[in-house]
Amino acid sequence: MHDYTAETYGERIADIYDSWYAAYDERSIDALAELAQGGRVLELGIGTGRIALPLRSRGVTVQGVDASAAMVAKLRAKPGGAAIPVTLSSFDDFALDERFSLAFIAFNTFFALLTQAQQIRCMETVARHLAPGGRFVIEAFVPDLTRFVSGQTMRVIGVDTGEVRSDASLLDLAQQRVTSQHIVLTEGGVRLYPVTLRYAWPSELDLMARIAGLRLEHRWADWGQEAFGRESTKHVSVYQRALL
Repeated sequence: MHDYTAETYGERIADIYDSWYAAYDERSIDALAELAQGGRVLELGIGTGRIALPLRSRGVTVQGVDASAAMVAKLRAKPGGAAIPVTLSSFDDFALDERFSLAFIAFNTFFALLTQAQQIRCMETVARHLAPGGRFVIEAFVPDLTRFVSGQTMRVIGVDTGEVRSDASLLDLAQQRVTSQHIVLTEGGVRLYPVTLRYAWPSELDLMARIAGLRLEHRWADWGQEAFGRESTKHVSVYQRALL
């Protein structure tokens, strides 16, 4: 996708994002509130506020960064959303005056940074914005390349009386990149929602974090803090900045 930019995903999907992805793991709110330890929290890819608003309702001071003005507009329209400060920026390169006890990025959004250099720069940018002892949490999938056949896959997501939803994806092993289209077929026509990801293995994320001066503190299989193991399909990784 030659015209795909940091804003593309959010700008294209903002109108239907909450109807498709309204659910979230409520245990994430408990875990993030505990990790924040009463301090300020920064969410990268804050989007429509699916996590930020429940955190705020728990009394946590939340701030956000997002590349998509359309997604942030959806946040602003929700009760309490206008009170959350949001910086419009790609989350690999931003500068804020505040320092945070916790930064986090959920729902595989870290992989929206499409090169290793951008992902490392994100780690370094976050580290600069953490207070001593502060933490950076990444929720992401563990790559499963077995779902691709000849570097591609197509699957049906849902079928209704007037609508069919499917995903078509191509895998680029050399770039660790998956280029996809969410396709919606209706009697009124076809809608396309593009998304491109650059996946990284947990061990690669750990190395990026070390480059940025962060160390792995915890790795869980889910927000319930279950042990991460060989069968885990996702991970919640907690990195910490040194106290000094």
